[in-house]
Amino acid sequence: MNISATSSKLDIIDHADLIVKYLEQLGVEYVFGVPGGAIEPFYNALARSERAGGPKAIIARHEAGAAFMADGYYRETGKLGVVCSTTGPGATNLITGVASASVDKIPMLVITAQTALPKFGKRSLQDSSETAIDTVGIYKNFTKFNALVSHQLQLESKLISALIEAVQSPKGPVHLSIPSDILQLPYLEPNPNVHVNYLMNNASLEDISAVEALIEEIISCDNIVLYLGHSCGRAYQAIEHLAESLNAPFVSGPMSKRWVNEKHPLYRGVYGYAGHQSAREIFKDSNIELILAFGTTITETGIGSLPEEILNKKLIHIDSSVESFSRSPMAKLHVCGHLDVVMNRVNNRISQLSWQKTWQGLEINCQQNELGGFTTLIDGDKCLSDAHPIKPQRLMAYLSKNMPIDTRFFIDAGNSWAWATHYLNTESNAGYYRIGMGFGSMAWSIGAVIGSAIAAKSKPHICIVGDGAWQMSSAEIGVAVQHQLPIVFIILNDAAYGMVKFGQKMSRAESIGWQLNPVDFSLLAIAQGANGKIIQTPQELEALDWNELLHANLPTVLDVRIDKNETPPMMGRVKSLQQGAVFLTGTDIATNINIDNND
Repeated sequence: MNISATSSKLDIIDHADLIVKYLEQLGVEYVFGVPGGAIEPFYNALARSERAGGPKAIIARHEAGAAFMADGYYRETGKLGVVCSTTGPGATNLITGVASASVDKIPMLVITAQTALPKFGKRSLQDSSETAIDTVGIYKNFTKFNALVSHQLQLESKLISALIEAVQSPKGPVHLSIPSDILQLPYLEPNPNVHVNYLMNNASLEDISAVEALIEEIISCDNIVLYLGHSCGRAYQAIEHLAESLNAPFVSGPMSKRWVNEKHPLYRGVYGYAGHQSAREIFKDSNIELILAFGTTITETGIGSLPEEILNKKLIHIDSSVESFSRSPMAKLHVCGHLDVVMNRVNNRISQLSWQKTWQGLEINCQQNELGGFTTLIDGDKCLSDAHPIKPQRLMAYLSKNMPIDTRFFIDAGNSWAWATHYLNTESNAGYYRIGMGFGSMAWSIGAVIGSAIAAKSKPHICIVGDGAWQMSSAEIGVAVQHQLPIVFIILNDAAYGMVKFGQKMSRAESIGWQLNPVDFSLLAIAQGANGKIIQTPQELEALDWNELLHANLPTVLDVRIDKNETPPMMGRVKSLQQGAVFLTGTDIATNINIDNND
């Protein structure tokens, strides 16, 4: 027997192993997904990988939940999220999760299987080739790289291209559709040919002339306002330092409040959806000379609703992606570059000028509110209410004051957005407040918090979700039970699709389709192996042993019976939905809206 030849043969890996080895190079620890026939070769590779201490599989209960988990994993670790599915309905079930990642600019590798190449176009089970339900065609609309691997010699190069594209600005999901027979073919080498870590580094980017122009604009002005967008992660400390140097008030969008200390004396709250009057008042001040907008795509839920006069003549847009500037084509100045690099240059120059110039700042009086911040709250007194059923404002205030500073909050779509945006204040500016408002996928938070907790089990994780969204994806709690994750799921239980209910009420639409049947979610949680408890009063909330809940060996569901008559601060969203009708009919429908709050 030729021993060397035998040894060489044993070292040969197949193409599914090759993919896993590239993920291992990147430090990826988990691949989220649901198994099936065509994707089985990839799961075989993950089983071998887990035995060797490499990336391992996390099995979701639905493919969309798996994609949300990959999203949450990235938000916690900064590592590439990876999700896989079998062909046919497995691939189509992924769509909502991948589309959500696309809009929120989450780098994600999406691997979907295909039937074997010889079966293409022959009506085989779950055929997803170009002559059947063409998954590659479907995914082209919301991925940065999208390809079918039609030969084994294509796989490595297409995989590398996809990995690089996922992390380049603007980041986003990439998709490979791989026939099951190609996954099983031998690679003929024991290890990958390429080390991809260097290729995936983001080189420092800075338009020096534009940055110098930015500095000159700052120097020439006294009254400056800062707006933080959701892509400020690399520079949040430096931006806060700039605000302090300029004595400039700063505001954020709903998604980007994760990058600010909401109790900072210069922070005036959220501008946009469910925002604060204190933030809106700033932009009404005629003394504003300059608005610096960092890391934002200028959307309707943020400062995109400002008058064109301001956006065109006073706005300087700073972002790492030229694509973002398509939303602010008439801005006073565009500065393209990585925000940390840009801010280092700006702060260095400002520090040199500190002995020459003192920025007075806008004279905006704002008293400390019930939450300890300096924003203007709607019905702030309800944050202290002992009424029951419990006021949503009271619940958010309690969480603001009593949870550890490193708590990871995941906020789901619907009224949870409104209550948390307006009333949930966090002091951390490290990005621990997490929300998926780009695509607005209900049940996003349930999968995302699991993906994050798997990566950081020792950190406190809280998911705030409505009862409607919970019923869409509550089966994913089984993953948290299986992996003994001490997540606290807080369900806002009012037996309604709350955003639909109050949206119809405020806009005087027909009241239809929002009613849900009453459910005891605590019992359902217990049936699934988790802890479950009903909370109806502030006293019951305060009696909880949070240290025990956040360090348990299983998840907890708190079925919080909220006051169903409390109107969420979502008036801005209702008005934006009416704008199309105003344009088409010439009738100002917004004037007929029943306004129950000041949003």
